[in-house]
Amino acid sequence: MGREDRFPVWEAALGAGVAAVFAAGLVGVYLSMPDSDYSFLKLPRNLHELQILTGHLENYTSDYTVQVLIGYCAVYIFMQTFMIPGTIFMSLLAGALFGQLRGVALVVFAASAGASSCFFLSKLIGKPLVFVLWPDKLTFFQKQAGIALGELTSLSDLYDTQSVALLFLIGVVSVTPALLSKDEAQEKAPEVAAGAS
Repeated sequence: MGREDRFPVWEAALGAGVAAVFAAGLVGVYLSMPDSDYSFLKLPRNLHELQILTGHLENYTSDYTVQVLIGYCAVYIFMQTFMIPGTIFMSLLAGALFGQLRGVALVVFAASAGASSCFFLSKLIGKPLVFVLWPDKLTFFQKQAGIALGELTSLSDLYDTQSVALLFLIGVVSVTPALLSKDEAQEKAPEVAAGAS
């Protein structure tokens, strides 16, 4: 039985261990916070929620800077590592809580640490899982990538009209659901306000 044929038990255990370490860190940050009403604590999904969270956290940040800093980094790195959406609002929150320069430095550190963690986790765990779960698809994509790279004769081949159009199409397709959900939310807001009055 080859290395690619066995289920990667060690890698799966390592992934579970990494997730457990992150979970323990987040629980530790939560337990170290002083007693208060934390019903406002949730990941912001829009600018309004970000403003509410910033308003609540400003006084808390000035009194408990270290806890907020550690908690912020733990949440941001966790989100980056496991590709959880919402880091853009976390980046804006850093600027609102810590100022522009310190916020930028904090975001650069947390995003780099999270992206590095995601890369190493993918390399250690993702690659063996892909070899076991989808070997046929992996072989197909490797052949296609080899053919595409073999056809390149210069750097300008990467930026031909077809490639740019394809990348633009991928970008439009990936952004469209977010834009549609934003429009639906804006349409529902007046209905909810009218229903409440």
